[in-house]
Amino acid sequence: MQELQASTAPTRQARPWAAMLGALAVWSLAGPAAAADAAASSPMPAPPASSAKVAKVSKPPGVAVTVTPEMTGAGIVSSGVVLPPIPPATGTRQQPVPSWGKPLPYPIVIADRRNNRLIEVAPDKRILWEFPSPSLTLYRGNEDVNFSADGRQLAVSEEDNFDVHIVDYERRVITWTYGVPDTRGKTGTLLNYPDDAHLLADGLFLTADIRNCRVMIIDPKDSRIVTQWGEPGQCHHKPPQQLDYPNGATPLENGDILVTEISGAWVSRITRAGKVLYSVRAPHVRYPSDTFPTVDGKQLIVADFVKPGRVVIFDPATGKPTWEYFVAEGAGMLDHPSIARELPDTGDVLIVDDLHDRVIVVDRQTRAILWQYGVLGVKGHAPGYLNYPDGVDLDLYRDWKRALKTP
Repeated sequence: MQELQASTAPTRQARPWAAMLGALAVWSLAGPAAAADAAASSPMPAPPASSAKVAKVSKPPGVAVTVTPEMTGAGIVSSGVVLPPIPPATGTRQQPVPSWGKPLPYPIVIADRRNNRLIEVAPDKRILWEFPSPSLTLYRGNEDVNFSADGRQLAVSEEDNFDVHIVDYERRVITWTYGVPDTRGKTGTLLNYPDDAHLLADGLFLTADIRNCRVMIIDPKDSRIVTQWGEPGQCHHKPPQQLDYPNGATPLENGDILVTEISGAWVSRITRAGKVLYSVRAPHVRYPSDTFPTVDGKQLIVADFVKPGRVVIFDPATGKPTWEYFVAEGAGMLDHPSIARELPDTGDVLIVDDLHDRVIVVDRQTRAILWQYGVLGVKGHAPGYLNYPDGVDLDLYRDWKRALKTP
């Protein structure tokens, strides 16, 4: 998540992207030389060349985007940790594996944006899994990450690389890409600042294409747009026909979708058939980011992507807040938080504190910070450090606690 602003970058000649995607999409974690040492001792077999399913389409008209040093961040980096073997996926969202309890009940996968990697961290802060970028052209600035329903795939969005991906968790490879790296647009397979990424239970891919003012459901089998709400150039709050800069599209357990619009701080619940069940403004929020349901599904939780930031839980039936976290200054202050999730089992709140380079857990009752990964305001990629984390999801699927023989 970044501040919404029109792109003013000068254009440049687009790369021969179609051939490049086909070649790069099958690179494993061991591909880049920068991560070779770490990968050599980790159980990561090279994938077959047939694993990629990148959209086979001709390049539509678009605007090439200049890649700045900020966008490439730290480049291709790895923690260097020898990774443990991956346990089987035996849990589900409805029946997760056993909890670790407080302060963090499950391991988390973090989209470590400016380190261009995904990294999974246990509640005891051990690094369990990692996916550094196989290529900064294809994969750069991963912004949101969410598990598929079976826990075997990850949906990833990359706002300022203008594409979205599916990553195979066990093989650590990109198996599908939609969008054209370094190119923005509104026709064909082009996107313009895609935010949020989810794989739905039926295998379709959900994303919010912010600057095109639309939410899209795409079939990865043929890269066909199955459903589109909103349309480019029509940025108004009139769901589902028109959306005002949507930056969140979150699937609910029954198949409905929560759509978050930046302008006006609107949150709408929409059925897959396009019926709006409610549309309400998030209270006390200036820049809403990726609204989620609470664990019981009755309330909504949203982060306010500003400084100092805020997290609000509110009742969509009344529009009134029922819980807030806000600290005006000091170590407890949030700096552009992008994701807030209520944690199962504990009821505490998981927050991605982007520009403070950390992910934290806040006690629901005392509002004290119980757990933190990353060092406040210090960027890095060694164990214990992050660089602009921007997305997170819970690994409810693998019993890492048992696999690591943790008491």
